[in-house]
Amino acid sequence: MNIKALRAFTATLSEGSLVAASEILYLSQPAVSRLISGLEAELKLKLFDRSGRTLTPTPEGLAFYREAGRILDNLDEVPRIAAEIRAGRTETLRIVTMPRIAQSLSAPAVARFLNVNPETNVSLDVRARREAGKWLAGREYDIGIGALPVDHPGILTKPLLRVRAQAVLPADHPLAARHQLNASDLAGDPVIRLMHGLLLRDQLDDIFRSEGVTPRQTCEVAASQLACSLVAEGAGITIADELVAAQGGLARLALVPVVPERWMTFGLLYPISQEKTEVLNGFETALSEVVNELVRQSPTLEMVQ
Repeated sequence: MNIKALRAFTATLSEGSLVAASEILYLSQPAVSRLISGLEAELKLKLFDRSGRTLTPTPEGLAFYREAGRILDNLDEVPRIAAEIRAGRTETLRIVTMPRIAQSLSAPAVARFLNVNPETNVSLDVRARREAGKWLAGREYDIGIGALPVDHPGILTKPLLRVRAQAVLPADHPLAARHQLNASDLAGDPVIRLMHGLLLRDQLDDIFRSEGVTPRQTCEVAASQLACSLVAEGAGITIADELVAAQGGLARLALVPVVPERWMTFGLLYPISQEKTEVLNGFETALSEVVNELVRQSPTLEMVQ
């Protein structure tokens, strides 16, 4: 693939025009246009709609842009990697975490690992559950941390932690003092839920559906942390867990366990052909220590043996 054409495409989309892209790439506008046309021919994708006076990215172009950026970011890392190899520092641990536990679980584990292993390079990326599996299977990462189950033939999983589903309410909500709540109790409030295709959305819908309850009003968001932030602003209630809610701060939230009990499992994900290394074992140890501390502090968290 022509890397120059890839840069021309990403620059045009990110800068909004051929004029701006040509300026930052030090190329003429016709040259940038030819590079993009060549890339479209190579990929057999229409990246821009040229029917108007300006270039408008197509849905395929926007989807490809996200991946092209990752490819170029990796290429930009080549000089650093080469320098570290020359210096004899080659140990790198590549971790991908799902957003729901990035701050509350993954970040503390990485910090603990780095304190014990200061000579190891760590790359910590955050990707949605449906994306993380694909990149792990392609060996883009050494290990993943996220919600289970993950059904992918190229990935092995290891359960680590169970968290109980809880109703997340504004701290001053009339139901905030209750010891437990069911779907019927929450039916009168606007419900903030995730968009279709996300695991927590399926879990929330199942909680209401099993009780035969239809929320009176819903708001859909792209991330569970955003749902909790909207709850804190008084926009409604949601169903999540302690690890998610903690990422937005608990001062303005009340968490009440849902009945019947629902538990969500988090664990480790590995490429199926992964060989365990000392570095990988060290990170697992750090992660287990963080999980143990969290479990000791909360009755809504459980270790999975």
